[in-house]
Amino acid sequence: MTAKFFAILTNQGAALLANATALGTKLNITQMAVGDGNGTLPTPDATQTKLVNQRRIAPLNMLSVDANNSSQIIAEQVIPENEGGFWIREIGLYDDNGVLIAVANCPETYKPQLQEGSGRTQTIRMVLIVSSTAAVTLKIDPSVVLATRQYVDNAVIEVKAYADNLLKQHIADTNPHKQYAPVASPVFTGTPKAPTAAQTSNDTQLATTAFVQAAINALISGELSTKQPLDKTLTDLSGKSVAAILEYLGLTDTSKLAGRLLASPTVITTSGQFILPATGNLFRIRVQGAGGGSGAARATSSTTLSASGGGASGSYVELWLTRSELEGLTAAAGGHLDIVIGAGGTGGVASAGGDGGTTSFGNLIVCPGGKGSDYGIITTSTTTGLANGGASSAEPTITVPGLSPDRIILKMAGAPGHFGISVQSPTLAGNGANSPLGNGGVGSGASATQSGGKGFGSGAGGVSNGNSSATKNGAEGANGVIIFEVYA
Repeated sequence: MTAKFFAILTNQGAALLANATALGTKLNITQMAVGDGNGTLPTPDATQTKLVNQRRIAPLNMLSVDANNSSQIIAEQVIPENEGGFWIREIGLYDDNGVLIAVANCPETYKPQLQEGSGRTQTIRMVLIVSSTAAVTLKIDPSVVLATRQYVDNAVIEVKAYADNLLKQHIADTNPHKQYAPVASPVFTGTPKAPTAAQTSNDTQLATTAFVQAAINALISGELSTKQPLDKTLTDLSGKSVAAILEYLGLTDTSKLAGRLLASPTVITTSGQFILPATGNLFRIRVQGAGGGSGAARATSSTTLSASGGGASGSYVELWLTRSELEGLTAAAGGHLDIVIGAGGTGGVASAGGDGGTTSFGNLIVCPGGKGSDYGIITTSTTTGLANGGASSAEPTITVPGLSPDRIILKMAGAPGHFGISVQSPTLAGNGANSPLGNGGVGSGASATQSGGKGFGSGAGGVSNGNSSATKNGAEGANGVIIFEVYA
């Protein structure tokens, strides 16, 4: 049966190997390339000077003579898990001058990337029969290649065998510590004993337990007996409750605790009216616009695919206001401020995703919502298509007369959503944009409910369709929010 998969020297490689053998020099093989053959399994050709469609080239990890066949060399390369997204159908070996020395084909295998949902470290080996393995050598930079598991295991075995042998010799040696001088009559079993030195000794004698106990007793009855007594404050605080300690320290007067948080943050998720709390002198306010929805994925035929992009996040403001500022602003507005919480953008139904709603704190802080993403595009099985993610939201506005810029902690427009990509395989929906308060929806394509925005103000993830699928609705962006904190 004719071999389907094999490796051969190219004409250039055979000539260089013959020349190296004749002159007693070395043919330095340094790199391995892999390619996808432009979608079909190629047949190695000795006239080749390059691969049919090269997808990756990198230094070799190992080049060795086959232990079972001295006429064969084995070339090996490790492709790390963070590289991939292509098929491997052809392999090439290059020397240090960039000449294609050998070419091979191999069973089709797909090298995925981590973001596709699966990742692995791929080892590629080429076995090549040559006339003289002595004329072939590997020349690599050890700082840029990966070690295979087998290589590391073999090294560990060698190190362990070496260490075990050293330990065996150490145990068998009658005097393994020749560097140490002999000790006269040591007692190392039972209860080791030694003469107790006088308390005035200050030399290299052993200190027995009797010597140590005598030294401790002398310290207690001497220096420690004359030390300063414990501070009265520690005695007074001993056994007191938290309230009693605060009273003792004079901390029950709240005027001495300015700046502390008085209560848990108030999270406002529905529109209504804001009335200034009776307590508090400083207020931290966070306002988040709603996230944009994602577009639908169009219906597909047997030869088409579809995916939509992710929605954008809403704009965001975080700042400090004083009681006097809020009192003046609420009084001017009739004693309260109207609050509007933006609703998340709707998922597209055979259309683009809806824009997220605006969240506003009176007319003082206005945060527009994020934009919805494109209606998922259709592409043929051989064409790549892109569906735009939602565009960045408008900048938030702050209308507080005389507000110092240093009181604005953060002010930002919403981030755009990610593109959706339709290719032959796979089809990837775009992720929704993250907001400062949470992650955007994941462009899983599984369902609209799984792709919605995850945190306040985040964009929805896109959805996708495989071949011959009905229109799939887009997902909803996350609602906006206002978070209000009161400080003393």
